[in-house]
Amino acid sequence: MSKQEIVVACRQVCVTFSEPGLSVEVLHGIDLSIPAGESVSVVGASGSGKSTLLHTLGGLMGPTSGEVFLSGQNLTGLTAAQLGEVRNRHLGFVYQFHHLLPEFSALENVAMPLLIRGDSVADSTEQAVLILERVGLSHRLKHKPAELSGGERQRAAVARALVTYPDCVLADEPTGNLDQKTAAQVQELLLELMETEKLALIVATHDLQFARSLSVQYELRDGRLHQLP
Repeated sequence: MSKQEIVVACRQVCVTFSEPGLSVEVLHGIDLSIPAGESVSVVGASGSGKSTLLHTLGGLMGPTSGEVFLSGQNLTGLTAAQLGEVRNRHLGFVYQFHHLLPEFSALENVAMPLLIRGDSVADSTEQAVLILERVGLSHRLKHKPAELSGGERQRAAVARALVTYPDCVLADEPTGNLDQKTAAQVQELLLELMETEKLALIVATHDLQFARSLSVQYELRDGRLHQLP
């Protein structure tokens, strides 16, 4: 994939949450275009819609109006099964909480996306071992989440997001639950892997120092994206 190829884009995206007697527009007319190899941060107050934006870009929720494109494919009108397949092949997700399955080892958790898409157990295991080695967890393959430290669990979550070699990683407060030292290590890991794999990285964060380390910074305010200098 060329560095200039657009991985994630949206046009005039609006998201409105409605219930009887109340309608709240969270996103208003969002336009965004992110090529491979670019890292983007989105900052904003709690409740400003950062998670909503990432969920919309990742096809986890549909916009009220507007269009979202992932690796050239318009997500509008896709069935749930089709969206699931697109996400599995083109996206990796990292959240504030690791969401590892407690009954499975780090190796099994990381192999899961490959098994879900139909890869063999042998191939899935091989790829999971390789990516866990890259995030520094080769000595913790058989350990379950409860046996891992907070930083190790988040490293495993990063490995799981990257095991399919996606075009884009969406990270929602990926270090918000970690101490400062461990957060810095995970941030460095994300940036290193983004650079080596030439994937697009979109991070919603409250950490302004981390946000500034990414190539493009936005603030989400009053439902609109404002690029920061």
